[in-house]
Amino acid sequence: MFYEVATIVRKKPGESDDKLIAKFRKKVQVEQLLTEIKEREFYKKPSVKKKERLAEARRRKKRG
Repeated sequence: MFYEVATIVRKKPGESDDKLIAKFRKKVQVEQLLTEIKEREFYKKPSVKKKERLAEARRRKKRG
């Protein structure tokens, strides 16, 4: 799910810098870039990934 394409936000005429920054933050959040970067910051062994995936499934099942 990792994309190597830069996140581009273009400024429209009359748009303030604050509005542009807000638009950029929203786009990064929608694309889940920060979560992807945090996940890839350190190597996780396949066994650890599997354990996390199973724990998440148990939590989902427990909720309903």
